[in-house]
Order: sequence, then C-alpha cells, then structure tokens
Amino acid sequence: MPPYTQPAETDPTPWWRLPIVWMVIGGPAVVVVASFATLTLALSNPDPVISVPPTASASEQPAVQGRNHAARPGR
Repeated sequence: MPPYTQPAETDPTPWWRLPIVWMVIGGPAVVVVASFATLTLALSNPDPVISVPPTASASEQPAVQGRNHAARPGR
C-alpha cells in the first residue's frame, strides 16, 4: 500500500480570471446582443406592404399563363 500523500494544492485563481469562463459566457452574450440589434433594425425599418401585385411584362405572359393553367384544379 502506497504511503499517504498530501493532496495537491488547489489553484487560488478566481473564476473571473480564467479565459475559458469568458468563452463560455461570451458566446451566448454576443448572441443576445446581436438579437437585440436585429430587433431594433427590424422595428425601425419595416418592409412596406404592397397592396397591388406587380403586373407581368409581355415576355413573362407565357410563363404566367402556364403557371395558372397548372394550378387550375380539374383540368
């Protein structure tokens, strides 16, 4: 049986001086700040509501007719 040894002395460094702690806290903190920045941008610059759909040009008419024909039920 090995002789009894004293346990190793613990490191007296406080938790806020460890870089890994700031990596763990910093990641989610950056995401929260970025989400508030995104919310601010979204609320200050809303997209306008378009009430009248844009009209198709003459070159787009065959595609629009084909789309409408494919989407029509019963044919």
